[in-house]
Amino acid sequence: MDLQLKIFIAMNRALKNINKNNNTILKQYNLSSSQFAVLEALYHKGELSVGEVQDKILSSSGTIALIIRNLEKNELIIRNKCKEDKRKFLLRISEKGITLIEKVYPIIEKNIVENINRLETCDQEEFLLYLKKISGYNYEKKNR
Repeated sequence: MDLQLKIFIAMNRALKNINKNNNTILKQYNLSSSQFAVLEALYHKGELSVGEVQDKILSSSGTIALIIRNLEKNELIIRNKCKEDKRKFLLRISEKGITLIEKVYPIIEKNIVENINRLETCDQEEFLLYLKKISGYNYEKKNR
């Protein structure tokens, strides 16, 4: 097997392991990983349009509507029409959503950090650099 395919499979297995642990945690709070991603985006970024949330969590247009509906039904987010553009909806996290994300986020973060900390800090920095190269995304330009 080519080295490139081995790397690809290893990256997927590592991510699958982290996500498996995250999903076990999220299940205890009756959240899907997509619902958590929406709450996390709104918590850290503030009010966003549906399209902006969709871009942030890398979701398809078909699933984002269902995710939002379920979060709204559970009173975790609030959806309002945009005053400037009546075709757009703006989402914000509710007080109940804030309470939940403030409980869940540190647990998820701890799981991710524990898994990544299997690498030494210098290896983490190098790994991040390699992942950025693989993604083809210019983070330095984006963060200026």
